[in-house]
Amino acid sequence: MVLMLERVPVSLRGELSRWMIEPRAGVFIGTVSAMVREKLWELSCQAAKGGSALMIYSTNNEQGYSFQLWGEPRYYPEEFEGLLLVRRSS
Repeated sequence: MVLMLERVPVSLRGELSRWMIEPRAGVFIGTVSAMVREKLWELSCQAAKGGSALMIYSTNNEQGYSFQLWGEPRYYPEEFEGLLLVRRSS
């Protein structure tokens, strides 16, 4: 699971660092169960306070991953003919 946060409180980043590593500011990586993943996603969306969140996780599809998006990030995934690609907001 990869969770990318933009413009969120430092306290949220601290809470997430208990479950995953943060190799760069606002980027969290970890292996958690589906239940924990959903709880962390709920926490991230509730505590973002005007920021944005993007979660990418493994699933059983052609690309092997899926995503969830909350808020308005600068870069966001967009489906194009069945593939997820990244687009920069204008």
